[in-house]
Amino acid sequence: MHWIFYLLLLFLFLIILILCTKLTITVDIQHVEDNNHFKIKLRAWFGLIRYTIEIPLVKIDDDANLVVKQKQKVGKEKNNDSVAKGTEKVTPEESLHFMQDIREITQHIVGLHGIIRSFLKKVKVIKLEWHSQLGVGDAAHTGIITGAAWGIKGGVISLIGKYMKVKTTPYVTITPEFNQVCSRMKLECMFQFRIGQAIYAGIQFIKYWKGGRPKLKSKQFSTYTNQS
Repeated sequence: MHWIFYLLLLFLFLIILILCTKLTITVDIQHVEDNNHFKIKLRAWFGLIRYTIEIPLVKIDDDANLVVKQKQKVGKEKNNDSVAKGTEKVTPEESLHFMQDIREITQHIVGLHGIIRSFLKKVKVIKLEWHSQLGVGDAAHTGIITGAAWGIKGGVISLIGKYMKVKTTPYVTITPEFNQVCSRMKLECMFQFRIGQAIYAGIQFIKYWKGGRPKLKSKQFSTYTNQS
């Protein structure tokens, strides 16, 4: 009977270990003219567990469909071993349904503000870099756009500092290009939280969400809702 006690003790230890594990998420967004790239890296246990999701925007085809490729990688990046690859077309009608669903969900989660805010207060931002190059070919208009961009970035940084624990000094730059048309941006944000905190917030979210689900029309949301 002693082995049952030790097994339960080991199981309890593993649960506590998972709940206390810090999850580090790095969001990397790059925009260079017509090329856009979105990458998410998840890391835990000092890099022993790694998972990478890459979503590059490829093109818009002749039927106005947005063609997106997605790659998912497990392990270190240098291996470049893809677990899954897929290509999906999003029609204009589906995009409209998607936007309607976004509005429906936004109205539905107003009551979740307290839950989300409580969780975000436990999230630590350990890296925040945001660089931009802007230019419209006219010096005066470029100056106006640059000023507006500084206002937007300042507002975003202020919101992050209000709702999260910022443990680093944000590094933000905007380089105006007065003599050429230019649109480039690189945003890298690294934040960290404990898995147990996310699970607790998820339980609160589910308890609140059971009060009633929104009526969704798009395929992506409908499929998720039916599976959940």
